[in-house]
Amino acid sequence: MPRATNSPASRDRRKKILKRAKGYRGAHSKLLKTAKQQVDHSGVYAFRDRRVRKREFRQLWIARINAAARAAGIPYSRFIQGLKLAELDLNRKMLAEIAATDEASFNKIVEIVKAKLAAA
Repeated sequence: MPRATNSPASRDRRKKILKRAKGYRGAHSKLLKTAKQQVDHSGVYAFRDRRVRKREFRQLWIARINAAARAAGIPYSRFIQGLKLAELDLNRKMLAEIAATDEASFNKIVEIVKAKLAAA
């Protein structure tokens, strides 16, 4: 009886790994063993960095809001405190967008915040 290797399924498994490793440098895209290791490791990076991306964007938004708020004469922490006192529910993403694109609107928000901080 001839030896059965389940060749179509084995080849498909190998092709799937090598297809995912396309574009990797050197042996990582050519040799099955190293490609398999790199694809596994790449998956770990991808899983981790989907969470890290959220942190990095929040940092970016805060930096942008801080720069715009300081240009308007108020530090970031006092600005956020004033937003809470004024009960303005704007998230940091939207605040950063407003600060970057519409300076007049951001300055109006800052004036509202300053008024609430002065009253408190």
